[in-house]
Amino acid sequence: MINLFSTFVATIVTVPILVIFIVYWISRIVTKNKKKSLHLSVDISTLFFIIAVHFSIMVIWEKSVLWIILLLLIFIASIFVFLQWKINNEIIFKKVWKGFWRFNFLLFSFSYFSLIIFGLVQRLNNL
Repeated sequence: MINLFSTFVATIVTVPILVIFIVYWISRIVTKNKKKSLHLSVDISTLFFIIAVHFSIMVIWEKSVLWIILLLLIFIASIFVFLQWKINNEIIFKKVWKGFWRFNFLLFSFSYFSLIIFGLVQRLNNL
């Protein structure tokens, strides 16, 4: 049972696309709202894309760059806070968080797919 659970978690972490589909499917059944289900699936899968990028980098270059990823997240959050303050003269953290998190979804999903393609090409060249 523990083996099955660990295999499921490993699959979810390494293939975050599955998270999007699973969360969307479950939330679509529960909420019956396409837009809300899509937003929830994107919000939840962002964390899995960040983790998948970290592990993909570890597999390709055999180095942990978690500290760089964390610094990047802090830097992006700072930019979003600064822009919110500059545009509205006040900071609404709910809006900042939503923009920050959705931007990270775009950034890390693009990074994930780029790393997958790069890793496949690199492995094929080493054969």
